Amino acid sequence: MLNVGTLNHCGIMVNYECNATCRHCLYSCSPTRNPGYINEETAEKVCQLLNKGGCRSVHIGGGEPFLDFKNLLMMVRQLNKNGIRLEYIETNAYWAAKPEDHEEIRKKLKQLLNEGVNALCISIDPYHAEFVPYGAPLSLAKYCEETGMDYFLWRIESIQALSKMDPQKIHSRQDMEKLISRDYIGKTARQFGITYGGRAVNIEREFSSLSPADNFCKQSSSCRNLLSTNHFHVDKDANFIPPGCTGLRIPLEEAVCGIPEDKYSVFETLYNGGVSALLELAKQFGFIPDATGYSSKCNLCFHIRCFLSKRDFPELDQNHYEEAVSFTK
Repeated sequence: MLNVGTLNHCGIMVNYECNATCRHCLYSCSPTRNPGYINEETAEKVCQLLNKGGCRSVHIGGGEPFLDFKNLLMMVRQLNKNGIRLEYIETNAYWAAKPEDHEEIRKKLKQLLNEGVNALCISIDPYHAEFVPYGAPLSLAKYCEETGMDYFLWRIESIQALSKMDPQKIHSRQDMEKLISRDYIGKTARQFGITYGGRAVNIEREFSSLSPADNFCKQSSSCRNLLSTNHFHVDKDANFIPPGCTGLRIPLEEAVCGIPEDKYSVFETLYNGGVSALLELAKQFGFIPDATGYSSKCNLCFHIRCFLSKRDFPELDQNHYEEAVSFTK
């Protein structure tokens, strides 16, 4: 039986829904992705399990947490109730895009402050700018300053490039290729160290050289990162998601108390034998590697898991993989 040991840095994904469909989204979030928000019963269960596992501080993300402000406050209260420190809440600032909403924006920030929230992580980069005018995060930063809410812009280095565009409008890939750089997608990924999981697998394949699957199997080793707790996430359904290995999920309760042997074939195969072992498993179900090749070991693994997600493997989130590989924008 496996377990994750002491829980360290955690992000609680209160939803998968988002007003955006960002091309770099590690969790393949979108307006239609797995509707709903974490409910109070699940929020309390997650907090109790995090305490049991030794986790004492978290951040809140999504999806977009501010799509359901009432339940966002509920999640904050559950953390307070269970003695878990909230480091910050992530947001793409879509709700601060309209100047006429200034009173409502300030009201929300003051409510958060009253609940003990100290900081926001505000997304600002070329990928988000396709869906949220980059002026919105800058406006939200000003509202934070006015109300006493701490914040940081992620990533603030983007502002110089984005300043070439209209801050009140969203911009297409074609717009930004003209105004920023023909290679802005790949350049941004390299500059910021984007993790190539979820929808970002498409960035890696487009902007990297491809090699045959066998090349990556030669260098394959066991994926012990699957039980890492250095930057894991827990989703709205109380699932443990390993750092970077999106689309894989194990109930948090099992991750903390013990993962039953022989229950999660894909998870165990990767943990013990790595991508080469996973490839052999997938071939038993008819998987044929793409003749054009893959951009990395993890990219190969992702596409194998995408194939296997259509079979009966409970640890694989089929909707996650389909959302990711169907993105062609």
